[in-house]
Amino acid sequence: MDFTADSLLSRAAHELSPRADELIHDVEQCLRREVPELWDEPDIAQMTGDNVAEHVVAILFGIEHGIEPRRIDPPAADAERARRLAQRGKPVTAMLRAFRLAQGLVLDRLLEELPRLTSDAEPMNAATRKLIALATEYLDRASETGVLAFQDERDRQVQWRLSVVNEASVRVGTTLDIARTAQELADLATERFADAVTVDLLDTSSGDEPLAKGTLVVRRVAQQSVTDGYPETTYLEAIYREAPVPPQQLQRYPDGSPPARALVTGRPSRHHLGPSASMLLVPLCARGTTLGVAQFFRHHKPDAYGDEDLLLAQEIAARAAVAIDNARRYTHARATALTLQRSLLPRSTPAQSAVEVACRYLPAAAQLGVGGDWYDVIPLSGARVALVVGDVVGHGIHAAATMGRLRTAVRTLADIDLPPDELLTHLDDVVIRLSAEVSSEVSAQTDTESAGDIGATCLYAVYDPVASRCTLARAGHVLPVVLTRDGTADILELPAGPPLGLGGLPFEAAEIDLPEGSLIALYTDGLIEALDHDIETGLTLLRQALARPAASLEATCDNVLEALLPADRPHDDVALLLARTHTLGDRQVATWDVDADPAEVARARASVSEQLTTWGLEELDFTTELVVSELVTNAIRYGRPPIQLRLIHDRTLMCEVADAGSTTPHLRRARVFDEGGRGLFLVAQLTEHWGTRHARHGKTVWAECALAAPELFSDAAALDVAGIPGVV
Repeated sequence: MDFTADSLLSRAAHELSPRADELIHDVEQCLRREVPELWDEPDIAQMTGDNVAEHVVAILFGIEHGIEPRRIDPPAADAERARRLAQRGKPVTAMLRAFRLAQGLVLDRLLEELPRLTSDAEPMNAATRKLIALATEYLDRASETGVLAFQDERDRQVQWRLSVVNEASVRVGTTLDIARTAQELADLATERFADAVTVDLLDTSSGDEPLAKGTLVVRRVAQQSVTDGYPETTYLEAIYREAPVPPQQLQRYPDGSPPARALVTGRPSRHHLGPSASMLLVPLCARGTTLGVAQFFRHHKPDAYGDEDLLLAQEIAARAAVAIDNARRYTHARATALTLQRSLLPRSTPAQSAVEVACRYLPAAAQLGVGGDWYDVIPLSGARVALVVGDVVGHGIHAAATMGRLRTAVRTLADIDLPPDELLTHLDDVVIRLSAEVSSEVSAQTDTESAGDIGATCLYAVYDPVASRCTLARAGHVLPVVLTRDGTADILELPAGPPLGLGGLPFEAAEIDLPEGSLIALYTDGLIEALDHDIETGLTLLRQALARPAASLEATCDNVLEALLPADRPHDDVALLLARTHTLGDRQVATWDVDADPAEVARARASVSEQLTTWGLEELDFTTELVVSELVTNAIRYGRPPIQLRLIHDRTLMCEVADAGSTTPHLRRARVFDEGGRGLFLVAQLTEHWGTRHARHGKTVWAECALAAPELFSDAAALDVAGIPGVV
C-alpha cells in the first residue's frame, strides 16, 4: 500500500489511539521522575495528570484527522492550569520541561508505528520530518499559551503582593503600642491571605531585651480569625498537644515543635496540617534579635500555602517586627522616664495641719512621652505650707530629669523661707543656668531631644493657717481656681509673671484671704487644654467639676479628671493639686509683745510656762523656757523693736520670736573660754528644727519642739542653767 507522509502519520496516530491510556501513563511516569516538583502536591499532581491526558489526546486526534497544528484546539483549561502553577510558586521552566519531555515521548511512540505500516524509506522520512515540524509547532503554541498565562498570573501576583506589602507599611505600626501593632499584623493577614493568625512574643519579664533563645517562654499578644470564635485551635491542639492559649497568657513551646525551631533558628517554614489545611511559621526578627513568631493558618481557602505566600508573610512580618521592636524600645524608654518622673514626684504628702490635700499626676498619651509636670507640698515654719505646681517644656526623659532638678531647687529655696516672688526669681536664675549648660553641650550631643533651651512655668503659693491668708506668685503658669464654702468657684486673678528661663523680668506676689474650708485648685495646662475645646471651655468645666458635691477631696479629684480629660490618655501631661484650708484658732496660738528690756525675759518665760500648763504640755516646760530665753535674749540684744513672741501648738510646739532687725543669727562653735555663743547650740540640740525667715520688714527666728521632752534633759536638775551664758 502506497502512503503519503500525511496518510502515513494519520494511520500511525489511528493505530496508537487505542493505546492512548498506556501512552499517557508512560508520560506521567516520565514526568514524575524528571519533573518531581509538579507532583509533590496532590492537587498540582492531579492537574498535571489531567493536562498530560488532554494534550496527548489532542495531538493524536489532530494528527489522525490531518488538522494543522495551529487549528488544533488546546485543552480548555490549559491557561488556567498555567495560572495555578504560578499561584503555587512553581517555576515556569518546570512547565516547559514537562512539555518537551512529553513531546519526545509521544514522537518516539509515533515513530515506532511507522515501520510497522510501511517499509518504504521515502514516505517514512517525509512523515518523520512532518511529524517533527507538526509536534514542534504544536508545542510552541502550547508553550506560548502557557507562558503568557503563567506570566500574566505572576505579574498579577507581584502587583497584589506589592499592594499588600504597601498596605502593611500603612496599617501595621501606626502606634508605639506592642499589642496593638501585633494585632494590626493579625488583622491585615486575615483580611488578605490567612484564615487565622496568632502572634507570640518572647516574654521580656525584665523589660529589656528578649530572653535567651533557649528559654522559649512566649506570650500570646494577638490573634485573629475569619470565623467567629477560634476553630483553628483544633489544629493547634493537634500539633502541640495542648489547649489553646488565651490572649496575654504565657506559654512554653515544646522542644522540637515547629514554633520552637523557628524561634531557635530564625528560619520560616511551611507545614501541611491536613488535606485542606496548611500553616506558615515566620519568626519576627528585627535588628538581629528574634522577638517572637507569627503563625498563619489556612483551611477555608482552596489552595494550601505555597512558597510565594511564605515570601509575602516574611515581608509583612519583617515590617511588623521592626514596628514591634520600635514599640518595645519606646515602651522601655517611656517606662524608664515614667519611673524616673514618678520617683521624683512626692510619693506621699507630708503630714501637716494647714491644708488637706489630694493630688494626681497623669502622663500624656504614648505618642508624646512623659512630660515635666510636677506638684509638691512643702511644710514651712510657723505651721505654714507651700503648694507648688510646675510644668517643664517638652517631653521625654530629659524633661523628667529637668523637672526633678527644679523640684529640688524649689524645696531648697522654700527651706530658707523665701517669699513666693523672691523664690521664683531665684528659680528663674536656676533655669537660665540649666539652659546655658544644655546649650554648651549641644555640639557634643547626638540625642536631639536634649538640645535646645529649657523653659518652665510654675505657681508657688504659701498658706498661713494662723492668719488664714495665702500668698501666691506665678511664672507664666495658668491661674488657680478657688472654691469658697458657699460653693462659688472663681478664677483667682494673679499678677502675670514671665515663664522661667527668660530672665530680667520681675515677679509679683499677691495675698488673698482663704477662710477655713476654702478649696484652692492648682494644675497644669494639660488639664484645661484639649483638641475638642478651648481654654475658656476647660476653665468652665473645671469650675463646674469643683463645685459638684463630693464625698471627699479625693473624689473631687476624680470628678475633675473625669469631666475634663478623655477616657484614654490625655494629649499632654496633667498635674492636679487640690488643697482645702484649715485654720489654727486662738486655742492653738498664743502671742505676746515683748519690750526691749532684759527683764522681759523672765516675764516671757513665766507667760510661756502658764500657757503650756493651759495646753497640758507641762513636760515641755523646761525645754521651752530655755529656748524662749535664748531667742528673746538674742532679739533684745541684737534685734530691734517691736519684738513679739508667739507659741503655736500643732503637731509640734513652735516658738517664734520676731523683731524689726535684719541680722540673721548663726550657729557657731564656741571656744572653751568664750563667755557666749552657746545659746543657739543649745537651741539646736533641744529642738527638732530651727531657723530664720525674713519678711519685708524684720525677721522671725523660730524653733520646733517635739511634743515629748528630750531624753537628754528630761531631768531638769541635771542641767546647770545658771552656768549657761545668756540664760537669765
